[in-house]
Formats: sequence, C-alpha cells, structure tokens
Amino acid sequence: MNRNQKQRILGLFVAFFLCLIGSTAAAKYPLMTSELRMFEGQAAKVSGVLPVQTQVSVDRPGIVAMDGSSSLQTKIGPGQSLKVVSLTSGAADLKLKLFGKLPYKTVKVKVVPELKVIPGGQTIGVKVKSDGILVVGHHQINESSGKVSPGEQAGLKLGDLITHLNGIKLKDAKEVSEIVEKAGSSNKPLEVTFKRGSEVKTTRLKPGYDAKDGVWRLGLYIRDSAAGVGTLTFYAPKQGVYGALGHVITDMNTQTPIVVGSGQVVQSSVTSISRSENGEPGEKRAIFVKEGKQLGTIERNTSFGIFGKMDKNPDHSLYGEPVPVAFAEEVKEGPAEILTVVNGQQVERFKVEIVHVAKQHTPETKGMVIRITDPNLISKTGGIVQGMSGSPIMQNGKLIGAVTHVFVNDPKSGYGCFIEWMLQDAGISISSDKENNLKAG
Repeated sequence: MNRNQKQRILGLFVAFFLCLIGSTAAAKYPLMTSELRMFEGQAAKVSGVLPVQTQVSVDRPGIVAMDGSSSLQTKIGPGQSLKVVSLTSGAADLKLKLFGKLPYKTVKVKVVPELKVIPGGQTIGVKVKSDGILVVGHHQINESSGKVSPGEQAGLKLGDLITHLNGIKLKDAKEVSEIVEKAGSSNKPLEVTFKRGSEVKTTRLKPGYDAKDGVWRLGLYIRDSAAGVGTLTFYAPKQGVYGALGHVITDMNTQTPIVVGSGQVVQSSVTSISRSENGEPGEKRAIFVKEGKQLGTIERNTSFGIFGKMDKNPDHSLYGEPVPVAFAEEVKEGPAEILTVVNGQQVERFKVEIVHVAKQHTPETKGMVIRITDPNLISKTGGIVQGMSGSPIMQNGKLIGAVTHVFVNDPKSGYGCFIEWMLQDAGISISSDKENNLKAG
C-alpha cells in the first residue's frame, strides 16, 4: 500500500469518525467551530480538538499566540488544553492537522479591540416624541348627515403615522387643529402623508364639522408622545452613548413601535412595587425627579431598546470604571447576577440563573432565559416586574446582556438579550478595526 492510499484510508476513517461524534463534539471541543472571536488581551482555554493527537499551527503569531508564547505550532492530545492568547486586533488562521499529518480544518480567529462600558441598573424616566402624529383611534363626528369619521373614510388606520398635512411637516399634535380649521373653513380637503409600516402613502381627507363643539375635526384620536420608566443597561464613556430597556417602545393602544422624533431620559425614583404573581406581571411605580436634569437624549427606538447620547455616568452607579463586555458565544448557562433598583434610586445586585442560551449569529431577541434565584428580590418583587427591563446581566465580571421580558405565568423567569446586539444598535461597532468607532446614524 503506497503513501497516497494510506492517507486516503486515513481520511475516510476521520470523516466517518467526525460523523459519528456529531454535533456534540462542537461543544466539547471548541476549536471544532469555524470561527473564534476574541478581544485584545483575552485568553481562551480550549480542550483537545478531537480525542486524537492534533497539531495546531498559527499563520500570524503577531495576532494570536498559543500557550502564552509566539510559537508557530504546538500539539495537543486527548484531555489536554490549548491556551490561545490574543495579542492585537486583526485576523489569523489556526490550521489543524490530525495525527500531525492529515489537514482537518482552518479556524478563523478574529481579534477586535478591547471594549468596556459602565453597567447601569438605574431606574430612568423615558419621555419620547414620535416623528409625526400617531393614529390611535377613530372618532365619530356628529354631522348633519349623521355620525362619520372623516379619517376612517380617508382610509387611515390605527398605527398609521401622519408625517405631513398639506406638505407641512408635523412636529407637535398642537399644530394639527390650526391646519384642520383652515382647511375646513375653506372647504378644501387635506393632503395627508403618512407611514404604514415601511411604506409611505398619501390620501385626501376632508375635515368634518362638529356642530356640537363648533370646530372642524379629522375624526381621529391622535398622539405624539409617550412616557414611562425603565432601566439603564450601560453607558459607554468613550463613545458618549447609552443603551436602555432591552426591547422596543410601542404605543399602548396600537402596539406599533414608536418612531422617534426626539426624546430624553431623566432621573427616576422607585416609590413602590406591585409584586408579580402567576398570570399577573407586577410593575415598578416610579416618579421623575430633577426634571431640569436631562441624563441623555433618545435618538433610536429598536427591537433592543432605546439609544442616544449621554455625556456622563449617571448617579447611583455601582461601577466607577468600565468593565469588559462579552460576545454572545461567551455567555454560559449557570450563575449570574442582575443590577436593578427596587427602592428609591439605589442600584443593587441580585442573583439569577441563566437556564438557557440561544445560539445567535445575527441580532435576535430572546437570547437567553433567566430565572431569579435571589430570595431578597423574590420577596420584594415576586420575580421580574415591568420597569425592570434593561437591567444589566453580569457574568464572570463581564456585562453579557439585559433583562427584556417576564414570563406571565412564571414571573420568576423571563428573557434576556445579548449585550452585543444592544451595542450594535447604540452605534458601537465590534469589528477588527483599530478603534471601536461610533457608526453614523
């Protein structure tokens, strides 16, 4: 049997062996994955790639090192571990050979600049104005011909966002009555520009005269603002931005996401808590304090929360200095803690258990399932309550995510999202560039 035949037989044996061990090997032997992401200065300890002796070589030792040295290659066998250390940002390849001879695969190692933020936990007041006027209901007007809703007749639906009337950009609901009065008095229909989801549409609406009140009306219930309380997740001092809530703000009537025109976050103080019970999620009751002191602006409202500018770490933080953040794949099932407020403005730590971690390679909500285990928090809140969304989740000294939702029928449990996706929506790029730059927009 010649050398090529031996290698072919060996290759077939390895292929059969890999199929046999299946997907469970990827968890037991981390370097079986195709990509390994690390922050600068981070070390990853991984066990043998397979239960056979394996040779690992690196094509760019200036980016990563193995076993703490700049060696070009090393060997690991069954039960042995390999320490990979990231030296500087960039990309390198770890090339694996089984039995020191047979090329098996290449693992792409991506090293990005170190990223640290300050975990929050403070209760914040949220005040947001929509980028237009939201239709939240139809209103019947008493006309001589009977009860009608001009807005409904014009085809406007709940959740539509009116952005212009006769070409005039709407910034405040107070502007509407004057424009409607003028159109009605001149007996001319209004040209209405509105958004329905991602579509921009137009319609013509003839105001109706309400004889009872003596005014011209659209026949619509409208709203231009919303307010509430939530929890600050992080403040990034280097970039001057923050992230909070962990989920999108929706209008209470239409359940449509609010398109932000402007907004601000202010200090808030918890006055009392309505405890969660099975089937009845509780809530934090809080008041806005120091109305003149704005903590930050609100520029975006996304599936992962609200984001904007902030120029300093708000009061009552448990952290004076930034801490590392974790990639989604670093989050593990097991003990963790959340930071939140249950009385006044003081942030406290509470124990939780991460009971499930989803495999996510692109931004998705519901990244992990958490369960409150801290008896002190359970006694005060019954579990997760409304207003706790955005509470930072910490594990092994790193910020890994935020609380987002409670399970209505099991309020001690709920969902959390990965911090990686919140950072992305805040405009902080986790890339292989030399700096973590702030994205435009």
